[in-house]
Amino acid sequence: MEIKRDRYLQQLIESRQNGFIKVITGIRRCGKSYLLNVLFYHYLLENGVADDHIIRVDLEDRMNKDLRDPDAMLHYVHDRIKDNELYYIIIDEVQLMEEFVDVLNSFLHIENADTYVTGSNSHFLSSDIPTEFRGRGETIHVYPLSFSEFYSAKGGDKQDAWREYYTYGGLPLIQSFDTEQKKINYLKDLFETVYLADIIERHNIKNDNEMRELVLILASSIGSPCNPTKLSNTFKSVKNVKIGSQTISNYLSYLTESFLVDKAIRYDIKGKKYINTLSKYYFTDIGLRNAILDMRQQEETHIMENIIYNELISRGCSVDVGMVEIKKPNKDGKWIRTQLEVDFIANLGSKKYYVQSVLSIPDREKEIQESRSLTNINDSFKKIIVVKDHIMPRRNEEGILTIGLFDFLLKEDSLDL
Repeated sequence: MEIKRDRYLQQLIESRQNGFIKVITGIRRCGKSYLLNVLFYHYLLENGVADDHIIRVDLEDRMNKDLRDPDAMLHYVHDRIKDNELYYIIIDEVQLMEEFVDVLNSFLHIENADTYVTGSNSHFLSSDIPTEFRGRGETIHVYPLSFSEFYSAKGGDKQDAWREYYTYGGLPLIQSFDTEQKKINYLKDLFETVYLADIIERHNIKNDNEMRELVLILASSIGSPCNPTKLSNTFKSVKNVKIGSQTISNYLSYLTESFLVDKAIRYDIKGKKYINTLSKYYFTDIGLRNAILDMRQQEETHIMENIIYNELISRGCSVDVGMVEIKKPNKDGKWIRTQLEVDFIANLGSKKYYVQSVLSIPDREKEIQESRSLTNINDSFKKIIVVKDHIMPRRNEEGILTIGLFDFLLKEDSLDL
């Protein structure tokens, strides 16, 4: 079963021969290697590039252990460049090579070479790449399969596909398992032996149970505002364990750097400022989140919110969670301040979208309730409510668009309908 990753393949195609090191980042097992070594590789062959002009190295392969030495890698690549035609250098998990930044910067001196590498950890934060590669590094961040990518391969009834997707997530290899238990075992094993083990080893964490418990707390409360102090108090009250807020802060950084979770900061829409007191954390892959909880707590409301967040991120948006402060009278007639939440503020270039995730809007009262924060935003940017209900897109008198979940996820232009 071929899974198309057209969004990322097109980015690679558009970046050919631009003089930059192309760094493909993302959580482990999200499909970076498949993107480079299958989809992009075949694209090059189909467009006239000779096979001996594509130099591919997988540094996770034990057979290539010697090439983790930087000088050995340099000699290996130079020995395969035989003429003045263009060569493509493709290296998987390049962070396994010592002094990899120096090696990649050396490749920039090869005039007839175009370099593409994958990496899975904090060495490849997009903010670091321009500095590490002297302004000549370009990041392409790959995410697990979106629902659209998943459905293009899965097909069939959309509701059945949705149930499978929100249960097992979008890691591509999950599609190769034919039973529920095999899928669950794969996800659990991946979390323990790859993601968690990698974080613990890289950061020399002494008490791995603390990190494991923190991930459990985040997984059980996706979409809930939190901060290190609040999480520290949760450990004390629920787990009867004392962990300082600074340690929690460090652990959260490790989780985001590994791309296991993503942090969305609260933004005061009327005050036009960030509020760093509370943030929300979403899982890059919802299947991993479910497996961490042993497939319990599968509340569709919160899972849908997480998936919509991931969809906005994968479309290239920077995403915050919004807050709108209003004044209203209490039962005694006294005016009080109340904070209303906007699930997501998605920024894409000069465009901005306010997005609410709602499982269902059965009546007018629920519609008023869910759109209240949006109607109190005094600007002209698009306001969208995404509902699980299968409905035709409609716009109310306040200009708020209500759109069904499948239309939102499956139509590339759904933000601009």
